[in-house]
Amino acid sequence: MGNSPEEKQNIKFWDEVAPVHLRSYELDKLLNGGSVIDDIQRGELGDVTGKTMLHLQCHIGSDTLSWEREGAIVTGVDFSEESLKIANRLKEQLSLK
Repeated sequence: MGNSPEEKQNIKFWDEVAPVHLRSYELDKLLNGGSVIDDIQRGELGDVTGKTMLHLQCHIGSDTLSWEREGAIVTGVDFSEESLKIANRLKEQLSLK
């Protein structure tokens, strides 16, 4: 991954927007012990308690961490190193796995 100019540009873009999204996403629910998963997603997946999930393109991890709060055993992956750094900082801040 990241060999073609297009791939490199895409990664660069997501690395640049990750800190912007951290400041602009409405993370109050997550930071206050809740979840940012909306009713549509929750309705589509139902009860995820104890289920194992792989969240592709997790970006800054807000949904991934929310799924953990919803009871899932979840792993988030992304190609943006900056996004993953932010996701890991959020994970530690929120004392999640």
